[in-house]
Amino acid sequence: MGADYYKILQVDRDSSDDDLKKAYRKLAMKWHPDKNPNNKKGSEAKFKQISEAYDVLSDPQKRAIYDQYGEEGLKGQAPPPPDAGGGGGGPTSFRFNPRSADDIFSEFFGFSSPFGGGMGDMGGGSRTGASSGFPRSMLAEEIFANFRGGGGGVGGVGDGFGHNVPRKAAAIERTLPCSLEDLSRGTSKKMKISREVTDNIGRPTTVEEILTIDIKPGWKKGTKITFPEKGNEQRGVIPSDLVFIIDEKPHSVFKRDGNDLVTTQKISLAEALTGYTAQITTLDGQNLTLPINAIISPTYEEVVKGEGMPIPKEPSKKGNLRIKFNIKFPSRLTSDQKSGIKRLLTS
Repeated sequence: MGADYYKILQVDRDSSDDDLKKAYRKLAMKWHPDKNPNNKKGSEAKFKQISEAYDVLSDPQKRAIYDQYGEEGLKGQAPPPPDAGGGGGGPTSFRFNPRSADDIFSEFFGFSSPFGGGMGDMGGGSRTGASSGFPRSMLAEEIFANFRGGGGGVGGVGDGFGHNVPRKAAAIERTLPCSLEDLSRGTSKKMKISREVTDNIGRPTTVEEILTIDIKPGWKKGTKITFPEKGNEQRGVIPSDLVFIIDEKPHSVFKRDGNDLVTTQKISLAEALTGYTAQITTLDGQNLTLPINAIISPTYEEVVKGEGMPIPKEPSKKGNLRIKFNIKFPSRLTSDQKSGIKRLLTS
């Protein structure tokens, strides 16, 4: 049973040329012997296996023979398919000569070792020099920058296949202050922006645009709304995204705590002990009258279910309204008041 090249490269049998390149790029960098000094022998064997698999599957003729006859067909032990150029002339009409893993890597990346050392000749074919015209100290930086999407020519990044891809400008972030009423009901805000674009003959020109931001009920501070590529246009650079970040304006009555609304009422000690009726106007303009007959201690909270902020994922549901109390204690009491209170509380 021969080697399964598709399994070695971790690709499907119907994989495209780009799929093969991506797979080889990833695995060759992972198993390059210079990257695995503590497992040189094992990584060299794995690296040669990966290179041979790529050499076969990236060549249409070799791949056709391999798909029909397997590894035996490549070694001349089976005739090639009629469309593979062999004309059905018997097992010796096609002979697979494996190329050096070093050569394949060098051909793919433009140099043989990105880790500052040569690999040596790992079987078959000539050995390519490690530097290939690049300063040795730059090799690892450049190739890893390409894999991260951070390298490439001026105004662009490399995609790992020798193409220069325009880089994207950093996002522009702007704070969008919203009242609790806006965030409770939901609303739309219009934002006028001015930016530079390039006309059809490449000249920069300034345009103005109105952006509509639809704020959903229940959105919280920190929610981001992104308008892709609304920044200035410039040659060789993908325009930046424009990002608005929700902020909550201070409210005169309520503070937000997650999906709950919290308000504090000032009451006297007498009201705390004998009963109090809270009057509250909600964010949607509803007037609530809430009689409280319990004794109100400094830590007491009255909770009104379903009168808080809408829950973003389920806007038909709401958090709670929590009422806290600031009890005003008298600064002094007369002797008669002290006696009367003492008598009432101890009776």
